[in-house]
Amino acid sequence: MRHESAAYLWGAAEAARSVITFLDGVSWDQFTQDAMRRSAVERQLEILGESLNRVRRTDPRIAAQIRDVSRIVGMRNILAHEYGTVDARLVYEAGTRKVPTLLPQIEALLPASSDG
Repeated sequence: MRHESAAYLWGAAEAARSVITFLDGVSWDQFTQDAMRRSAVERQLEILGESLNRVRRTDPRIAAQIRDVSRIVGMRNILAHEYGTVDARLVYEAGTRKVPTLLPQIEALLPASSDG
């Protein structure tokens, strides 16, 4: 694995962990009423998508091992460029259902040590 790809995977894993933490025990109603939490989750999903997009560019073989990588990158593009039209339900569903299953896929690809 290329060094850059490993760094991007570490970033993706950290963003995924943040999303999971930010949404742990948070109901849909709580999520919709907390603008700061929504913004934080959206930002981490952007970072996650951008990190995986960079893996896809630097090491397509590694990226191909991540299920739905194109959809994740697509969501990042929507979050980054479609201001005001982001569907909060999609963000919540991604954070509560998709990211928890995505994280183990990313972690399985991580090198044994972050020392490089």
